[in-house]
Amino acid sequence: MNIHSVVSAKAPKIMTPERGDKREAILDAALGLFADRGYHGTTMPEVAERAEVGAGTVYRYFASKEALVNDLFRLWKAQLGAALMSDFPVAAPPRQQFHELWRRLCSFAKRHGRALEFLEMHHHGDYLDDASRAVEKDMMVPLKAFIEDAQRKEALKAIQPEILGALVYGGFMALVQAQKKHLLSLSTEVLDDAEQCLWEAVRR
Repeated sequence: MNIHSVVSAKAPKIMTPERGDKREAILDAALGLFADRGYHGTTMPEVAERAEVGAGTVYRYFASKEALVNDLFRLWKAQLGAALMSDFPVAAPPRQQFHELWRRLCSFAKRHGRALEFLEMHHHGDYLDDASRAVEKDMMVPLKAFIEDAQRKEALKAIQPEILGALVYGGFMALVQAQKKHLLSLSTEVLDDAEQCLWEAVRR
């Protein structure tokens, strides 16, 4: 699949709640709780308390905890996909494209660290529904197209694209976890060094 056709395709509109409304307050509260305690360690009354709304209000917007976590997952997975691929430089050389993806991933982690933690913790959850898994699959389409396009140009190793993607994303998330544990600080120098190491790992 050609990256030009994939990235140029019209992306679905991402629906986000209006600032200051109760639904947004519930989603924000749930994000923090799910990221801290996981799905099974979070209760709807706790979400209501943190959101400063009544328990009945939470159920007015979300029929169940499962519905809430799925709405939240779809929202942030779509936001991550848009952050990575919107206005992507499809004509740039593969190394420059790799740098742009890395830069955007770092920027997303800096601005939405809690959301990234949430996505990492929950993307294998058995409570995710078909719609959430479809969003996950759709997000991977342009990323896979980037890898396959770079492989055709003999810039990346000729192995399964999912392996290359997992190496880079997994390496990045390991850095995020190391910073969370105060094992290192993700300075510009550290991120630049990590980018170069990961590029060397996947380049042909």
